Amino acid sequence: MTVSKQRVAVITGASSGIGKETAKALAAQGWRVIAVGRNAERCAAAAQEIAGVADQGGRVDMLRANLSLMADVARLAGDVAALTDRVDVLVNNAGGMAKQKVITAEGLEENFAGNHLGPFLLTNRLLPLLRRAAADAPKGAVRIINTASDASEMIPGMDLGDMQAIDDYSNGGAYCRSKLANVLFARALAGRLAGDGIVAHAMHPGTVDSNFASHADDEIQAYMKTLTFISEAEGADTLIWLATAEEPGQSSGGYFCKRAPRTPNPLIDDAGYVARFWEESEKLVSRVAV
Repeated sequence: MTVSKQRVAVITGASSGIGKETAKALAAQGWRVIAVGRNAERCAAAAQEIAGVADQGGRVDMLRANLSLMADVARLAGDVAALTDRVDVLVNNAGGMAKQKVITAEGLEENFAGNHLGPFLLTNRLLPLLRRAAADAPKGAVRIINTASDASEMIPGMDLGDMQAIDDYSNGGAYCRSKLANVLFARALAGRLAGDGIVAHAMHPGTVDSNFASHADDEIQAYMKTLTFISEAEGADTLIWLATAEEPGQSSGGYFCKRAPRTPNPLIDDAGYVARFWEESEKLVSRVAV
């Protein structure tokens, strides 16, 4: 394990898209980036690209993990802890749309697991490293950022007793629930970590021209073709701002788009709902986590 006060960012979904753009930006600012991806070929190419722009001592370590498998997430957390004694920023960016219902070997619905339960477990496993960074950093400098979506705003809520909705599954519904979970998770973290000086936010990057929806079903891909896209760099802008700018460190539990607060699903203001959401997430993860 390397002991260092160099700022360290863990970024999931960093082998492509806005995650890679964020990793490049932080490495160029001198951060140590621990980047996470799933595809070996994309990871190797991204690591080389990120390292190529690193400056002022910035560096990159690339790790591989499938966030829909809790055993893989637990291993990933251990791998991160073996590389660093602190994490200043955790960017829970990895995510995607499903083409069909898939139940993992651990008995979880794959899309909800990869978009929410994996990040939920990873964040909790990395909290000791985040708290260690916060102990000698200004209040608000240590941050957790969740990449969500305006899909979080498109549903009235979800049944907290059946968040995966395995028996009432639809691809679109699974995605919307998982993105609402990203926003709820940031709000829940904000309350739990306020005493540590750690802030948590969620963000909607916009409709980004990336491979994000490449695994979605035909209906969703056809719909995506009707939208106006922004570049990966534009989509990453708010993510980079949330990670590095002073202003986002002065609040917590927010939901942002284009560097500005965005009106979230009103459920995040229901403290009882947020608390129950955390409890049910813990139950799902504890069934399989090692």
